[in-house]
Amino acid sequence: MTMTLLAEVTGSLQILGSVGYGLAAIGPGIGIGIIFGQGVQAIARQPEAYGVIRQNMLLGFALAEALALIGFVAPFVFRA
Repeated sequence: MTMTLLAEVTGSLQILGSVGYGLAAIGPGIGIGIIFGQGVQAIARQPEAYGVIRQNMLLGFALAEALALIGFVAPFVFRA
């Protein structure tokens, strides 16, 4: 009885973790979309600043993507 209950709780927590990561990945996804959307608008308005704008876009993309990767790895690291 106790082992069955423990298995059900463990399975529920794994499903909850998957749902949590899915919801957490929405934030970086929206952030990346905003970064590139605003970057394209900035380049369209001021084409001579292409190099600086592109550099800042890639830096912002890397930081936003790092948040998604940390969110993916964290459940494995903090697993009991």
